[in-house]
Amino acid sequence: MAYVGSDGVRQRGPLTLRWSVPFERAGAVRRFTSRQGQRSFSGLWYFASSGDHVGYESWLERDRLMALDADPDVVAVASQPFWLCWDGPGERPLRHAPDFFVRRRDGTAVVVDVRADDRIRPNDAVKFAATARACGAVGWGYERVGALDSVLAANLRWLSGHRHQRYHQPDRADRLRQVFARPTVLMEGVTVVADPLGVLPVLFHLLWRRELQADLRSEPLSENSLVRVAGGFR
Repeated sequence: MAYVGSDGVRQRGPLTLRWSVPFERAGAVRRFTSRQGQRSFSGLWYFASSGDHVGYESWLERDRLMALDADPDVVAVASQPFWLCWDGPGERPLRHAPDFFVRRRDGTAVVVDVRADDRIRPNDAVKFAATARACGAVGWGYERVGALDSVLAANLRWLSGHRHQRYHQPDRADRLRQVFARPTVLMEGVTVVADPLGVLPVLFHLLWRRELQADLRSEPLSENSLVRVAGGFR
């Protein structure tokens, strides 16, 4: 494998000897290009969980980054964290840079490739399978994911606008937790606390952090959504 360490120095070595490297702090091994007429859209996502900016190369990747940022079990993500290299048929050299390296709160790691189901070519399938085997050999998880569910994606996009810590107001947050200790209609609970204009951003921040729960998968978030103190909205 080949990677760029947190010190910016390029490194090489067997994955079996480098699996303990903190790849969540690794530099990207490929450049994120942007040019006129480009079919995909690249950019940087402010990852509130770690305070870093993480690169993406498509809207699908951006939405997956957003979902990872909203997952309380994820503490950091790096994009294009390393090259995996191996010999293919006829000893032809092959390589693949996974889209994301994910570090979870319990210290475990997951490698993620993002590709729509209808855009996986035979060569892609070979690379994904090889990556899955390499990850399994060192105790990492591996996921190949496609498009995020449209309703969940729309709800998370709205909540992501309130992901920054500046929206956390301890007094109002505590009051919201009390009001929504039992399932309560969103706007009814908010008006109990104070003026909705001041309280709603705090509530959206708590929903983003999953300290409050609503059904974000089945229907768009609205003033009539049921909200309660939560353990997640997967």
